[in-house]
Amino acid sequence: MNVILFCQQEQQTLLPLTFLKPAGELRMGIFTFNERWQKLLDGKNSYLTDDYFADLYPITTQENNYFIHSAYFPTHNFVQKIKNLKKNEGIKLNDQIIAFHGSKTAFDNQLGNFINWTEDLMHIQRPYDLFSFNDKALQFDFEFVTRGRESQPISQTNGVIHPEKIFLEEGAKVEFSVLNATDGPIYIGKNAEILEGSLVRGGLALCHDAKLNMGSKIYGATTVGPWCKVGGEVNNSILTAYSNKGHEGFLGNSVIGEWCNLGADTNNSNLKNNYGEVKLWNYESKKFDKTGLQFCGLIMGDHAKSAINTQFNTGTVVGTFANIFRAGFPPNKIENFSWGGFSGDEKFRIEAAYDTAEKMMGRRKVQLTDELKEVIKYVFNSSEY
Repeated sequence: MNVILFCQQEQQTLLPLTFLKPAGELRMGIFTFNERWQKLLDGKNSYLTDDYFADLYPITTQENNYFIHSAYFPTHNFVQKIKNLKKNEGIKLNDQIIAFHGSKTAFDNQLGNFINWTEDLMHIQRPYDLFSFNDKALQFDFEFVTRGRESQPISQTNGVIHPEKIFLEEGAKVEFSVLNATDGPIYIGKNAEILEGSLVRGGLALCHDAKLNMGSKIYGATTVGPWCKVGGEVNNSILTAYSNKGHEGFLGNSVIGEWCNLGADTNNSNLKNNYGEVKLWNYESKKFDKTGLQFCGLIMGDHAKSAINTQFNTGTVVGTFANIFRAGFPPNKIENFSWGGFSGDEKFRIEAAYDTAEKMMGRRKVQLTDELKEVIKYVFNSSEY
């Protein structure tokens, strides 16, 4: 099955998380949207996305393709309906195409018969939707990936509540910790590790090769993506992949992109002093929009960094490649490539940004490719500053 993931307005409304990648590469629950669709449909996926991603995420088309809107979270009924689509049939929700079977020409021109979808689907439109729906996504992924399988044994050095909702993949290690799955499942991926003295209250997805440092305090629904290292206190947050919050400090109701690093004792506020509704920067409207949320913390784009003791206000948005190190509370909106984190600070030089990225990525044996450099350069040149 040749699957092509697409999204429309959401590529913009999910900024800054989507400056350097398509929306389908965002993580919620255990998997990215791309990984989840690959597993559900046993297909080979590519993207129909913005032109500047064309070399980094090239599209693969055939005569028979399955186009799927990547900003909608699947249900088993939705998956089955997609599998049953005949050629030149599609599915619409509120007059928007969310799935289509056929050629790219037919898809582009909406040439076909369309079924109206009437069931609820989680629609990820803003960055805070990721942590807001993470409990449901984690439950779906946990049931899907563990069905009919047996967990690796849990060491008897641990305190365990509801072991039937805890699953350890091959190579996972947990010793002298507390695992409480009362409020949600706990998934510990391949070669992931929870070090001694950690307190975990589900739901939690600790993805492959990720680590919770000693004495971590984690409660749900939280996702720690592949190769991330986490310490301190984390609540209802997502670290996409390859990012570190290795030391003490609080992270709550937040989404952290890839290749980020939060310095020791970095904290974010997730609740205003007056308990009011949190506003968050919207890159489309170019203003702070209401979220409808009382709890909303930090949204951080890929390759951003914070120095030790950084204190983020409620509802802070950090652009890609921002480097925050000046004293005092940074503003609620930090520009892409900011060198310092405050309005009026100089811009991170692009060659220096490449050098930092190469060093960090090299530690995980991941290459900074020429294609990714071109995407970074495009965002650098097009960013308002």
